[in-house]
Amino acid sequence: MTPDEALRRIAFLLEWRGASPYRVRAFHTAADAVRHLPPGPVAAAQAGRLHGVGPVTAEVIAQASTGAVPGYLARLQAEADPQARVGWDLAARSTGDCHLHSDWSDGGSPLQDMADAARTLGHRWAVLTDHSPRLTIAHGLSRERLESQLEAVAAVNSRLGPDFRLLTGIECDILEDGSLDQDEDLLGRLDIVVASVHSKLRSEPGPMTDRMVAAVRNPHVDVLGHCTGRIITGRGRPQSRFDAEAVFTACAQAGTAVEINCRPERRDPPDDLLVQAAAAGCRFAVDTDAHAPEQLHWQSTGYARAARVGLGSDRLITTWPLERLLTGRTGRP
Repeated sequence: MTPDEALRRIAFLLEWRGASPYRVRAFHTAADAVRHLPPGPVAAAQAGRLHGVGPVTAEVIAQASTGAVPGYLARLQAEADPQARVGWDLAARSTGDCHLHSDWSDGGSPLQDMADAARTLGHRWAVLTDHSPRLTIAHGLSRERLESQLEAVAAVNSRLGPDFRLLTGIECDILEDGSLDQDEDLLGRLDIVVASVHSKLRSEPGPMTDRMVAAVRNPHVDVLGHCTGRIITGRGRPQSRFDAEAVFTACAQAGTAVEINCRPERRDPPDDLLVQAAAAGCRFAVDTDAHAPEQLHWQSTGYARAARVGLGSDRLITTWPLERLLTGRTGRP
């Protein structure tokens, strides 16, 4: 077991137990710091000098670097109930990620780097979902820039080979009337469309519900992104108010997947709404919303949440083969 693997497994088990997002993120941050360390023993003092590594994670790194199972991980595994294994197995079955960003909008890395990172993780596909034009703060893509990006994605795929495909997509703003922030004909050319609310998040429940229901019923929409818009770290942001039963029923009827957003500051939807969406019969996309290659590792914690509410791979589109993903989108014409 490598230090990176041990730290990721601990993050997963902490998520399983419902630990604070700060704690979960600390182990992912430490794992990022040791990804490129050469093999061989690392002293705790040496590990502690790495950016983002504290005393607890340094000790985990030191123990795992010798090939041993760190004591902290061993305790968590001993205390975990059998269902935790189900969640870990789901994560191992992941085939892709429906939500990631590149430096074409507000991501920090070229799309080639994001594709390479997803492929290295063992994904068979990943969807590039940079922002739509009205999100100017995130350098959203105009029609012309999105058309150029489609050509760039095709060029990347020509270099990647047959075992991985970068899919075309967008994270499209849901406008106040429920319409989408991009031309319909262009949306129809994309492989996957994630639709998210980014503005007027404190609207009254009635208008917000109407807005979301209209969007998830749009035949171009495949995934409802971070449905409450909440932020649970730092200064935070309260979740949007809407009729969850109406929204999730519309998702289930339209075949639009509800995103389980894995960003530690989001964990969206919250547990109560995740349970409600599962009961409504929704499909789900376990997505990282990654803005950098190392953030793709966050996905396992979303699978922990999925398993905890009893979801299996049949309802998790991010475990599906590419062919099923692209032919099983009942929300498309």
